Amino acid sequence: MKDSVAEEHLYLGFSHQYRDSIFPLHTSISLFLLSYCDCKLFKIFLVPTGENVDDQFVTKNLLGDLEVHLISRCQLPVVVQSCCLPAIVVKDGKFCRAGLSVVLRHIIQKTYEADPSKKDVLELLGFKKTCLKACAEVSQWTRLCEISIPLAVEGFLTASPEHCQTIPPDILQFERKLGEPVRVHNDDKIRRQKLQQQKAGAKDAMPILGKEATEEGKTVEMHEHPLPSLELSIAFSKLLVQEVSDADNREAPCIRRTKTSDLPLLDHIFAEGLYFTLADIVLLPCIHQFLVSSKKQGKNLVNLPLISNWYQRVQKVPGVKKAAGKCKMELLQFPELMPAPEEELQDLSSVPHELEEENEDSHFIGGPRPTMTKLMENGIEAKFSPHPCPNWTLDWTNLPSAVSPGEGKMSRDRALRKQQQLNNLVAAVTKLAKPGDVIVDFCSGGGHVGIVLAHMMPSCQVVLIENKELSLMRAKDRSDELGLNNIWFIQANLDYFNGTFNIGVALHACGVATDMVIEHCIKAGAAFVISPCCYGFIQNTVKFKYPRSCKFKEILSYKEHMILCRFADQTAVQLPPERRIIGKQCMGLVDLDRAWAAEERNYSVQVISMEPESCSPKNNMFVGIPA
Repeated sequence: MKDSVAEEHLYLGFSHQYRDSIFPLHTSISLFLLSYCDCKLFKIFLVPTGENVDDQFVTKNLLGDLEVHLISRCQLPVVVQSCCLPAIVVKDGKFCRAGLSVVLRHIIQKTYEADPSKKDVLELLGFKKTCLKACAEVSQWTRLCEISIPLAVEGFLTASPEHCQTIPPDILQFERKLGEPVRVHNDDKIRRQKLQQQKAGAKDAMPILGKEATEEGKTVEMHEHPLPSLELSIAFSKLLVQEVSDADNREAPCIRRTKTSDLPLLDHIFAEGLYFTLADIVLLPCIHQFLVSSKKQGKNLVNLPLISNWYQRVQKVPGVKKAAGKCKMELLQFPELMPAPEEELQDLSSVPHELEEENEDSHFIGGPRPTMTKLMENGIEAKFSPHPCPNWTLDWTNLPSAVSPGEGKMSRDRALRKQQQLNNLVAAVTKLAKPGDVIVDFCSGGGHVGIVLAHMMPSCQVVLIENKELSLMRAKDRSDELGLNNIWFIQANLDYFNGTFNIGVALHACGVATDMVIEHCIKAGAAFVISPCCYGFIQNTVKFKYPRSCKFKEILSYKEHMILCRFADQTAVQLPPERRIIGKQCMGLVDLDRAWAAEERNYSVQVISMEPESCSPKNNMFVGIPA
C-alpha cells in the first residue's frame, strides 16, 4: 500500500428523479455499483443539467449512505468539461476516465486494490477481465448494455401512454440474448456434466401413474423438490465460493465417449452466461425501472419470461438486495415464469439482429480485380497528392529521450520507422496549427504523436484520447518526465469526447476508427491529419455504412467495397511485389472513398503517401481542411 493515494473525484449527471432512481440511468447504475462494492474511495459530485435542484432533497432521499456534493457544469475541471458523464479524474490532475463502462471498470479495480479480499468484486470483470471492455462502436453487446437499453428505458418511461404499449426492441433483444446458448471457457467439460445430470435425472424422474399423477389423460412427473439446473449450481457455487465435489464431476464412460456436437447446450443464468458480471450490474437498474413501469400499467410479462426470471435470479446474488436497499430500489417479486404458448408470445423473430442484414455477406470469395475494373470503367482510380514536404524531419538526436518512440520496448528498426511516420504527421500538423489551438490525438496509444506535438508546440493544447488504460498511463509517465503542462489525457471511447478542438490527428487508427475520427473532426469543424490502418476490419456499424461517398455508392455494393478493404491489408513487406502493388491500389481506393465523403461535407482532402513509403505497409495519410 502506498502511503498516500491521490483522491479521485467522480462526476455524475443529474437531470431528475423518477420513482426510486436518479436519471440519467447511467448515474443510478454508477451509484448502484458503488453500493454493491461498498466503495467509499471517491468524492462524488452530482452535475445538474437544470438550474433548480434542492440539495437536501437529492442527498437525503436518493443516495443512501453516500456523501454527494452538487456542482455546476462550469465548475467542472477543464478536462471533464470535454467529456460525457460519468467521469472520474484525480483531484487537480489532467487524467480523466469517461463513459459508463470505463468508469465502472475503474471503480471495480480501485475497490479490489484497496481491499484484495473483495475477490467477488474483481470477478465482476468476467473471464480475462474483459466484461464490457470493448467499445460500444465495435461491440454490439457493449452497445446494448451501455447505451441502447438505458436509452430505451428512459424513452419508455417518458413516453405518452399510447407509445408505451409495445416493448422496446432493445429489451426484446436482451430477452432473445438470454435464450441463446451459452459459450464459456471450458464449456465442453460443463456440458458433459450437464449430460450426466440429465441422464441421472431421467432415472430419478420415472413417471408415477395413478389418480393423483394423471391429469386429463396426461402423465405428470412428481417432484416435490426438483433439482436445480447444473448451470444454476455452477453459477451460485462460484458466487458462494463453493467447490463442486469430485464425485459430482466424475464422468461415466458413456459421457466421455459422447461427441461434443451431441452434448446439451448451456442455458443463460446471468446476462453474459453462467456467471454474475458487471453486465448484470448495469442492466439491473434499467430492467427494474422498466418492470416497475410495466407493472403499474398492468402489462403482462408473459412476453419476457427469461428477463423476468433473470431479474429474480439476480436478486439472490449475495449483496444485491443490500445494495438495492441503499439505493432505495424496491425490487419486485414475481412468480417463476415459464415460456408461454407460442400464440401468446410476441414474435421475437421480428426483432432484427443488429447489423444482420448489412453484414450477411461476411465471407468474401474472389480477388479485387473485377471491382477495381468496375471502378476504372467509371473513371475512378487510386490517386495520391504530392507530399508537401517529403524531406522534412524532426531533429531526433537533440530531442529529450522521453519524446522518442524508441523510449519504449521497441526494436531499433521499428523505432526508426515510427520516427519516420511521426515526421509525416508532425510536418502536416505544423503547417495547420496556430498558437492557442487545441489538438486532439485520437486513438493515441502510448502517446507517440501527442507527446511530440505537445513538446514541439508549447503554445498549443494537446489532448490524448485512448480506450486502453495501460497505454495511456505510459503516455502520462512520459509526459511527467518531460514536465509538459499543455497536455491532457482522457481514457474513453471516442463517442464520450464532446470537446471543441481545431485539429484532430490519428496515427494508424484501426478499421472503422478512422471514420469515427473523421466524423468527430467534421462535427467540430476541425482540420484532420490521419493515417488509417487495419482496412480488413472495416465493416458496417450502427453509425457507419460503406461505401462512404455518393460516387462509390452509385457503383459498388457493400460486398464489393468489402473486397477492396480485405485486399487493402495485403501490403506486408513479405508478400510478393505484385500483390503489394494491388494492396496499395486498394488502400488508395478505400481512402479515396473516405476523402470524397468528407468533400461532400465541404472539406478539402488530400490523400498522400508518407515518406519514405517503407516507413509502414499502411503508409497513406489524409490531410483534411474545412472549406
